[in-house]
Amino acid sequence: MGRFDDDIFDFGAFLSGQETPEEADEQLADAATAKRAHRRTKACTELSQRYEYRRAFSEVRMLESMQYVKLQDGVTYNFITGGDVDSLTYLKIVLNQHDLDYALCSTWCMAAEDILQLQEWYTAGRIRKLDMYVGEIFPNSYKVEWSMVKGFYDAHPEAGRVAVFRNHSKIYAGCNEKEKFYFGIQTSANINTNPRTEQGSITIDKGIYEFYREYFDGIISFEK
Repeated sequence: MGRFDDDIFDFGAFLSGQETPEEADEQLADAATAKRAHRRTKACTELSQRYEYRRAFSEVRMLESMQYVKLQDGVTYNFITGGDVDSLTYLKIVLNQHDLDYALCSTWCMAAEDILQLQEWYTAGRIRKLDMYVGEIFPNSYKVEWSMVKGFYDAHPEAGRVAVFRNHSKIYAGCNEKEKFYFGIQTSANINTNPRTEQGSITIDKGIYEFYREYFDGIISFEK
């Protein structure tokens, strides 16, 4: 069932600051009605899936908002973010609770710091196998970052693979087989820090993992 936490669903966000007191009261009443209607709709139509919602304007705030939330099968955690939030923060939330046998990440481009973080998670055994999928512009437009990625897989061929193709998707998916934990992450953001507003979600579900895994396993890279 859908849930808006009181510290997350901000009625004040509906106001522009230009309303008269009467107009403000009316808008807040409408917002309260919409909130109650949302709960009723979710309760009646989404019995098999639960949704939770978060807002975050820094990585620290996003991680704190999930610090005591156990990722549960059948739940989708939705986020709206801005400011100092990195796409990789979503994967950090998962890794705070589970090491991974396998993970894939798909992005148009990514930052050097994030590549290093992914490599460190592999070296530390947090991710045992990692496949990266990047856009066709990545090798020529991000030469330093591409060199880091190629160098990593040349040094660790057992780690997985990197594939270059006409890609603009921003996806993570992964699993821990022993713990029967499977997830998929969908975001609007590339693997970098972007001050613009972005949205994303973490879905704990084997089906979404298999959906993305099957597709990306079939990608043939432009780079041989």
